[in-house]
Amino acid sequence: MTTFWSLYVTVLSLGTIFALTWLLLSTRKGQRSETTEETVGHAYDGIEEYDNPLPKWWFMLFVGTIVFALGYLVLYPGLGNWKGLLPGYQYLDSDKKTEFANGEAGWTGVHEWEKEMARSDAKFGPIFAKFASMPIEEVAKDPQALKMGGRLFASNCAVCHGSDAKGSYGFPNLTDNDWRWGGDPETIKATIMGGRHGVMPAWAEVIGEQGVADVAAYVLTNLDGRTLPKDAKADPANGQKLFATNCVACHGPEGKGTPAMGAPNLTHPTAFIYGSSFAQLQQTIRYGRQGQMPAQEAIQGNDKVHLLAAYVYSLSHQPEKTAEAK
Repeated sequence: MTTFWSLYVTVLSLGTIFALTWLLLSTRKGQRSETTEETVGHAYDGIEEYDNPLPKWWFMLFVGTIVFALGYLVLYPGLGNWKGLLPGYQYLDSDKKTEFANGEAGWTGVHEWEKEMARSDAKFGPIFAKFASMPIEEVAKDPQALKMGGRLFASNCAVCHGSDAKGSYGFPNLTDNDWRWGGDPETIKATIMGGRHGVMPAWAEVIGEQGVADVAAYVLTNLDGRTLPKDAKADPANGQKLFATNCVACHGPEGKGTPAMGAPNLTHPTAFIYGSSFAQLQQTIRYGRQGQMPAQEAIQGNDKVHLLAAYVYSLSHQPEKTAEAK
């Protein structure tokens, strides 16, 4: 904020408070001290108003709000570029060695958040560090670690993957054994740390509308093992040829996917996060898809991501899940 606008805000704020103070005191001074049965001289719907002074407790409430406002403006920012005198906001830590991220002092909402995060890291950092030094498979067996990972998941991941981690339209289910980029512990951690950007190109202009229907029919019948709708006008045999020409580079000759590219396994119904019906498959092939998993490294840091990875890994490696997979 420039000096001009800083002074403008300061003068306007303080001028308003002082003007209200003068108005309050001047009107109070002219009031009578005793009560009376006289009215102010007007009536509304038969209701009249006594000409009595403002109650003292009410007057003191007004005074209290003015004192509070002045005290607030001294302690907190509110007068242009004034940073406030609230103690404890010259440095991030009590040792007065670490500055705030923006290099400035004084209270702000961001500084308050930074101090809260610093207190949290000091309290819980050793616990996170302990689990970060352990293999993810071992962390996934620790009840305390899973509770902490579950809270991190609820705060940062549930908005997309759901509170039960079973995903929703456009977001994968994390409790099954279908992984686009790989489901081993280190790959899961790499996915959370760096994020992922999956791209399915649009094919309508390359293979035409009939080609779109034919490829969708091939995926549905030959790879996914279902039957076509009765009114479907599509040739799975031609779709197989088009698939071999255009799709195997990502999904492989058998349609089982390529984790290095994030291409899903088309032989599993759970691979189709945008829907697996004949119409939905055509929509995906026709227009393509784009999905992005945001990177969490800068937000959570290595130790918290390690816990998150262990929690996610545990979701698909519970005893009953492992038995089903076998």
